[in-house]
Amino acid sequence: ADLALREPGPRGRIVLSIAGRARLRRGDAPAGEAFRGQNLDLVVEGEGTERRLRDAAESPIAWMVRRRGRDGAPLLDRASFEAGERLRRDITTGMLMPRMGIDWTAIRVDGSGPRDAAGASDTMMAARARVDRAMDAVGHDLSGLLIDLCGHVKGLERIEEERRWPARSAKVVAKIALGRLAEHYGLQREAIGPDHARMRLWRDRA
Repeated sequence: ADLALREPGPRGRIVLSIAGRARLRRGDAPAGEAFRGQNLDLVVEGEGTERRLRDAAESPIAWMVRRRGRDGAPLLDRASFEAGERLRRDITTGMLMPRMGIDWTAIRVDGSGPRDAAGASDTMMAARARVDRAMDAVGHDLSGLLIDLCGHVKGLERIEEERRWPARSAKVVAKIALGRLAEHYGLQREAIGPDHARMRLWRDRA
């Protein structure tokens, strides 16, 4: 198949075809992941031997920021989305999820939890400390939901089913939790129109 096409019109720019974009994604994918790289939005996370691939499109908060409500505004503003992504990165960097149970104290790093920090890198320990501070900031009532969303990457419907919440309630609580997380990180919304908002960094407490 042709990898590039000439656009119609006087300028006639050369652009990648669908086949060309697929070839580019295959080339950019890690070794052995060419097919997945062609069909998914893969992101490499972690360090060294702990690196893993994640499909960014699978994130429930990514779905929320793309989805619009009846008023035309996204279900989730960009500040809250960035806050959720920051928490997810810290959870991944801190390598918390493989050993984490239902009890949040299982991943604390201040000495009160069961985790053995021996041999952990400074980067991992710093990430765990940031997660601890974030969870303390949002409060016990919302921290579990954020772990489900940003750590386990559970969908909203699954969260509702597991917690026996009413239908469509998870997105409301998630919006509140992510908004509180954004405040902790110092990410504040500035409304610039009815359909969108922009993000301003006004303090850094994390």
